[in-house]
Amino acid sequence: MQTTKAYAARAANSPLAPFSFEQREPTATDVQIDILFCGVCHSDLHIARNEWGGTIYPCVPGHEIAGRVVKVGREVKKFKEGDPVAVGCLVDSDRVCENCRENLEQFCESGPTFTYNSSDRHTGGVTYGGYSKSIVVDQDFVLRLSDKLDLASSAPLLCAGITTYSPLRKWKVGKGQKIGVIGLGGLGHMALKFANALGAEVTLFTTSPGKTADAKRLGAHEVVISKDEEAMQKQQKKFDFILDTVSANHDLNTYLAFLKRDGVLALVGAPPDPMPVSAFNLIMPRRQLAGSLIGGIKETQEMLDFCADRGITCDIEMISIDKINDAYERMLKSDVKYRFVIDLASLT
Repeated sequence: MQTTKAYAARAANSPLAPFSFEQREPTATDVQIDILFCGVCHSDLHIARNEWGGTIYPCVPGHEIAGRVVKVGREVKKFKEGDPVAVGCLVDSDRVCENCRENLEQFCESGPTFTYNSSDRHTGGVTYGGYSKSIVVDQDFVLRLSDKLDLASSAPLLCAGITTYSPLRKWKVGKGQKIGVIGLGGLGHMALKFANALGAEVTLFTTSPGKTADAKRLGAHEVVISKDEEAMQKQQKKFDFILDTVSANHDLNTYLAFLKRDGVLALVGAPPDPMPVSAFNLIMPRRQLAGSLIGGIKETQEMLDFCADRGITCDIEMISIDKINDAYERMLKSDVKYRFVIDLASLT
């Protein structure tokens, strides 16, 4: 075992603070990674504060990890010391169920092992995430990062990136389609970049007029202010696909009405309360309301390669680890463009 420095929440109502834990030595198929950067996801805050229930304390968040390999097990063939690599939301699964065999480890039938706050199949303890100096992961759950990509701004691709890329690929978004994105935050800004890169005509829906210029810079062809009733009325039956990234309560029926026949509204945001849906809004034009959860390892690697080919990364604000509690409060106010990334060199 080896001691690793980190930041952890020790209770739902306590700030994150310095913490050390014992980490396993790499096994034959493991890769040990020196974590250089870790993105700050809104789910980190939810879990650290036990807002979704089930948090095990102490909790070391972080599942948007970018770093370099410092050690590999004797059977590792995919990576070598010095390689730039990444780790996302998953670090293991049963690998034998139907979903795992189809490269959908995020839906592992016996439960995926998440990067933090999850039962560790190796140690029997709890997994600790990327707000730390080091992580040990089986080679099958380590992702290769191209030298073309900046490590820091690539880190949030491991959650914000794959969360938005996966549904766009699942529903075959591309040229000739009219696509809507609801919300411009950590997820929404990546959805704009990806949908534009895939060749779609992209419209952003936002409550904030001040985000118009940024949205167009990020790939939106049109911006609709959702508080503008007249502008919203003009969107009826226009869209092939809408990606909803908003985690606050809002009216789904408004956006379902914007879909063409057979159109899809896919949710990747997670509002806290159930939201009513009119059956006729689905039945009459044969529309679909769906959801999506990150992506499997194969698709996540595809996404990283897509980003390398097209020079796509996240818009970030770098912080030192001692600013993480301030970052959480700012994140609650949407005061970041568009993802905080922790520079782990600041963890000493």
